[in-house]
Amino acid sequence: MIVIKKLLQRLTVTQTILLGYLFIVILGGILLTLPISSHEGTNFLDALFTATSATCVTGLIRFDTYTHWTLFGQLVILALIQIGGIGFMTVAIQLTMITGRKIGLHERVLMSESVSAPSLGGIVRMSKFIFLGTLLVEGIGALLLSFHFIPDFGLLRGIYFSIFHSISAFCNAGFDLMGINAPFSSLTAYSGNTYVNIIIMALIVIGGLGFFVWHDLLKNKFKFKNLQVHSKIVLVMTLVLIFGGAACIFLIEQGSALFVDAGLKDQLLYSAFQSVTSRTAGFNTADFASMREASILVMVLLMLAGGSPGSTAGGMKTTTVAMMYLNVKAKLHSRKSIECFGRRIDDDTLHTSAIIFMLYLTLFFSSTLIISAVEDLPILTVMFETSSAVATVGLTMGITPTLGVLSEIILTCLMLFGRVGSITFLVAFASEHSLVTSKLPLDKIRVG
Repeated sequence: MIVIKKLLQRLTVTQTILLGYLFIVILGGILLTLPISSHEGTNFLDALFTATSATCVTGLIRFDTYTHWTLFGQLVILALIQIGGIGFMTVAIQLTMITGRKIGLHERVLMSESVSAPSLGGIVRMSKFIFLGTLLVEGIGALLLSFHFIPDFGLLRGIYFSIFHSISAFCNAGFDLMGINAPFSSLTAYSGNTYVNIIIMALIVIGGLGFFVWHDLLKNKFKFKNLQVHSKIVLVMTLVLIFGGAACIFLIEQGSALFVDAGLKDQLLYSAFQSVTSRTAGFNTADFASMREASILVMVLLMLAGGSPGSTAGGMKTTTVAMMYLNVKAKLHSRKSIECFGRRIDDDTLHTSAIIFMLYLTLFFSSTLIISAVEDLPILTVMFETSSAVATVGLTMGITPTLGVLSEIILTCLMLFGRVGSITFLVAFASEHSLVTSKLPLDKIRVG
């Protein structure tokens, strides 16, 4: 134990976070290989893939969750989703507080990094807000879903299904138990059910906004003008992506096989749900095989954009997309700096956003090319799967269960990268040197 403690003290904060997620994933994989976890037995690679998907709140699956996994296996998956959704350091700090132990500076720094906190101050209070807020929202979601699931599945199973899907939706995980109707069916049986659709969409959006945005909203009593610039950007970008994505899908699918027998209400519900769930949730109410390729491409772009920093969602984040847009806007208006909501954004934020943007695109395209070549699959189909993995979404075109070992390993790595965060992942392997101001001669290059 002393050796392990000394080893951990030598690790940087980012390395500790990465190792923390790896430990949880491996532990989950071991538990899922136990005979008690599945009906037919599971090899370690498939169990590790499932554990990674659950911990990284992705939702890509090799097996149908209801038919393959036993109750014990499902509960392991649910625990991994919860830990991955709110961050393992949030859970660790709450357990530390319950046992009465003092929370040191190292734990506070880890917590701050793991949830993308703007500052170290008040991080313990924030962890309590995250923990209790999560339980409250998930509890309300489960209660509302139970009014529909109990009549459908009976009392005990209805309550269990309500809790499972509420946690999965809020954590943007996308795991479901609707294999009781048909394997890999997700929420297609409820495609026209407005009540269930609205509750699931609300849980997804609430989880995807970010804990710090909700804290800011409650603190300022939902008055938009009093919010921090970060919260304003997140809210505006969320609305733009949801309604913009829904409008694109609605217009593209007119006259398609998806809308052929659907009324206006169902068409709007289909479009809205696919737009919301593409933002890293992983549920679906539509048969993707009947959707047009243009809609699939729109969903790929929405998946890459993802949710917001400090939330249960993945992706390159709404603020990163906003920074890219604001940079173009500033250049078009001949402004030297980025401005938004009456404030100037510092250059470091733009540089970080550019790094995140390039890392996601590089991993997305390179993984797509490798899997498409190895598996001999259409490029758009693979793009959908790799964007779903790297953005921790969980939507699938149905190819994940059939992929080979190399492709499975690639998707596993993409999910871990997407959950830990690109900057955390990069810094964890970077050398420890202070920033050095370059003293080399200045020169200019022509671009564009």
